[in-house]
Amino acid sequence: MAEQKRYPTEPLKCWNRSKELRAKYYKDYVEAKEKGGLRWSGSAWAFHALPSGLGHDVYSVTGEPYGATSAYYSDFSLQCLQTAEKAGIARDLCGYLRNYWGAILLDKFIMPDGSILDGWPKADFLFSSHVCCSHSKWYQRAGELEGGVPMKAIDVSVGPYPNVPDREGALKYIISQMEDCIAWMEEVTGRTYDDALLIEAIHEECRSLSLWAEISSYNKNIPAPLDEKTMFTLYVHTTLNPQVKEIADYYEEVRDEVKDRAERGIAAVADERYRIVTDSQPPWSALKFFRYMEKEYGVVSVGSWYTFGLTGAWDETEDGTLVPRKTPREMGLSLNTREEALRAYADYRLRNWGWRFFQSIDERIDITNKIVDQWKADALISHLNKGCEGTGIGQLEGRLALLERNFPVMTYEGNMADERDFDLDRTITRVDAFLESAGLKPLNTNK
Repeated sequence: MAEQKRYPTEPLKCWNRSKELRAKYYKDYVEAKEKGGLRWSGSAWAFHALPSGLGHDVYSVTGEPYGATSAYYSDFSLQCLQTAEKAGIARDLCGYLRNYWGAILLDKFIMPDGSILDGWPKADFLFSSHVCCSHSKWYQRAGELEGGVPMKAIDVSVGPYPNVPDREGALKYIISQMEDCIAWMEEVTGRTYDDALLIEAIHEECRSLSLWAEISSYNKNIPAPLDEKTMFTLYVHTTLNPQVKEIADYYEEVRDEVKDRAERGIAAVADERYRIVTDSQPPWSALKFFRYMEKEYGVVSVGSWYTFGLTGAWDETEDGTLVPRKTPREMGLSLNTREEALRAYADYRLRNWGWRFFQSIDERIDITNKIVDQWKADALISHLNKGCEGTGIGQLEGRLALLERNFPVMTYEGNMADERDFDLDRTITRVDAFLESAGLKPLNTNK
């Protein structure tokens, strides 16, 4: 057997900063009331920039990342899930939602380091986008559990934008809801809205999302400068507070470092010899299976539509190449008024891959094919995720489309947020069989 090529590798310099920013995000939320600030909670897909017009002292905690953090600490997650079930909440609902509601019922709050605080930090208002069937109901019920917290959501179900028959109508529908939300936020908080702060936040949010797409695009390189497990830690800020300048500035640092790694051939996995992509949230309590594939087989997961496009901003060239979308500033748009700002913001955010996937199987198949080709993947590993019905839409149709072109696909069952639905040993066995059927033998030949 030919000697396996080994690539140079080195630790990420930006790694610790990511963890610091995440800890700060949750600390700011918990301590907001002590400083006279406002707290809001809602979906990671919310229009983050909108509440920014209420002031610089407005802090959020987004539900899906909170649910994922809970799932990572499986003992706490189990308490939340069982508490939710005892309250009559069905197990087939969103896994994140059940962790979130369960924590409210327990009156406890988990921090990124695993420490558990007594007392759920009550929000001043709840604000979400409505993408999947549970988003609005998630926060409506959360508001009731928190004792009557007001809630507002923006319905983004306009079809797979921009490929909709009436693009202008879709934009007007979203913009009108944004206007309603601004008036509502003024009413429920008693604050006067500042359009200058809104415009500033929109620019920073678009910068964050475009930079994340650029960072992800460097994983087209061989060897990949990042692995997906690492990307889970890096991408999360786009789902927490992308509208904050500190976050956009951080993503510039990450972009510069990852670009340098790609140019110098620095690998995330020194033994990279097989590249996969995934297609859903991972089982957060068992991320070790990514490291298993890397260590045992030299397999690197270079990403997924989820990691790249949950919030990353993408565009396509005429030949179908996926490229980072230009920000409003880069497009030469002048956002001098609320109307101009909201229009540019709505157009930017509606292009989200996740929203399009929830509304069109054809879009999912098309983008998945482009990802596996442009990121030079050898296979797709598909998590049939019982914890999220939305990301399951079109999943098996996408599998069939790949198999029709003789592209290898492995599936496994699990749940992003409920470890009781995931069997690690069984999944490892499936991984072994799949990779060995692809001709890979373990790197450790004594195995």
